[in-house]
Amino acid sequence: MKNIGLYLHIPFCKSKCPYCDFYSFSGKNTQKDDYTRVLKSRILSSIYTLQCKGDTLYIGGGTPSVLGAENLKTLVDTCKANFLTDDAEITVECNPHGLDEAFFKILYECGVNRISMGLQSAIDNERRILGRLSDRNQVENAVKTAQKVGFDNITLDVMLGIPNQTEKSLNETLDFCISLGVPHISAYMLKLEENTHFYKNQDKYNFPDDDLTADLYLQMCKKLEHNGIMQYEISNFSKKGFESRHNLKYWHCEEYLGLGPSAHSFFNGKRFYYDRDFDAFLKGNSPIHDGNGGDFIEYAMLNLRLVEGLNEDKVFDRFAHNIPHEIYEKAKMFIDNGYMVKSEKGLALTQKGFLLSNSILAEIL
Repeated sequence: MKNIGLYLHIPFCKSKCPYCDFYSFSGKNTQKDDYTRVLKSRILSSIYTLQCKGDTLYIGGGTPSVLGAENLKTLVDTCKANFLTDDAEITVECNPHGLDEAFFKILYECGVNRISMGLQSAIDNERRILGRLSDRNQVENAVKTAQKVGFDNITLDVMLGIPNQTEKSLNETLDFCISLGVPHISAYMLKLEENTHFYKNQDKYNFPDDDLTADLYLQMCKKLEHNGIMQYEISNFSKKGFESRHNLKYWHCEEYLGLGPSAHSFFNGKRFYYDRDFDAFLKGNSPIHDGNGGDFIEYAMLNLRLVEGLNEDKVFDRFAHNIPHEIYEKAKMFIDNGYMVKSEKGLALTQKGFLLSNSILAEIL
């Protein structure tokens, strides 16, 4: 059995950003301590049932850093002692607001080796609209403090299509990331999710139109690659060797276990998830089954998010057949128009194709 990934959802945030639809709330200190205790117990009971090892741990949210360094250490120590391989990638998401050297030192010394920070934008006016609590200088200080402690694998999140964003302001944000020497950048195009503040009040904001957002995306791809930060997935860029091993499990349709309210899992061909209910998770609720997973169509859809695309050899190794001829036939129109490329290795989307990936995948799959 291959090693799996482990995702822990931390449902706490200091405040709710206007674009965020993830399950999170502010939470009291007693709730954070109770959650750590229960999550530790559920980690232990789950991994003994799985009877396998994990080579990635991703602690996401919410904002895991608000759980506090000692609680995060408890979770990491539990996973390392009972589940993780010695070379495991261990990622913790952090909001740069209010983080000091002591926080990063505790994480570094307990074995965390990858930090993901929510930048979104380096322009303070844009940051305020996005509900970010720290300013540009505080983000820079947080990154440099993490680097001083010893973290060399740091990723910054950037958003495209946010209110008032221009080619000039995006360029400034990217220059900021590059100047800090971080080896990984995740860049997401804003999607207006229902039940968010942005969705309910979208007429009050100056969102870039689709054409400008597409231009921003291509501008970003070109600039990052010019600076040695290469695209490897629709929204992810890294220097060589710093790709997110955990997220690659998702895109390669490999197995992972998710624990916490709203966390999803894929194991033994089954998909399941926990309800978005904090109290129910504390009381020991069971995950909700979400059907089978891992068939060829799902595998192809996920792999085509990657720059490497859908690989003939890997398809044959997993399914004992080649990429179906009809998929190549349906893809021909997109190949002819520069949205896809076909090679001896298989089929892949181009950067221009990534902008229309949902429509193209629906058409060919």
